[in-house]
Amino acid sequence: MKRNKNINKLMAIAKFALLMAFVIGIPVYLYFFHHDLIMSFRSLDEVKDFLLQYAVTSIFVYLGLQVFHIIVSIVPGQPFHIASGFVFGFWLGYTLSIIGILMGSFITFCLSRILGKDAMYLFFGEKKFSKFVNLMNSKKGIIAIFLIYLIPGMPKEWLGYAIGLSKIKLWLFLLMVWVARTPSLMVSIIVGIMYDKESYTGIIILSVIAGLLCILGLIYRKKIMKSLDERFDNLSKHTII
Repeated sequence: MKRNKNINKLMAIAKFALLMAFVIGIPVYLYFFHHDLIMSFRSLDEVKDFLLQYAVTSIFVYLGLQVFHIIVSIVPGQPFHIASGFVFGFWLGYTLSIIGILMGSFITFCLSRILGKDAMYLFFGEKKFSKFVNLMNSKKGIIAIFLIYLIPGMPKEWLGYAIGLSKIKLWLFLLMVWVARTPSLMVSIIVGIMYDKESYTGIIILSVIAGLLCILGLIYRKKIMKSLDERFDNLSKHTII
């Protein structure tokens, strides 16, 4: 019995170490040994040139990069979203981007759920970890997750790893990612199309509109939160976590 318990502990630690290799090990390796490659992805024109050099296969390259940047958050996603606008156009750019984001989110969620859960119980104890899970599963936790994905510029790629440790269902998580990330993703793609056409006035107008929407969101945040609460209650009657 004791031997089995020790084996289970070692297995939990080994799985957690493998998870940390994805979350920390790969980003650290890329940062120190391929720093120039990472920095080149921060330039919009370089991202465009990088994709265009692959011609037809650029679709698969872009899709792979979208998945990779979700799993390894050190690779920036915004320049690729903008570049997809003038490389693929609006609908293909959006389709490839959202598929890549959902695939990457699916992988991070599953990696965390398969590799990290046992270790969390081992390191923090069932009581403390249960508190974290209950917080993630609460109405406020779900809404907070949705808002993090909704607000542009918020670091969110790591979130799939945290949510994978909760009891939130995979389909609900992916639905939140899809709905919440779509507005800012579409704006980025439109900016890319305008940038390609040198429509800088359009970019400024779009930026002003986006800024006004953010301000309105802050002003009416209580009504928005109330609406989200009601929708969450309706959803929770059928499925929740």
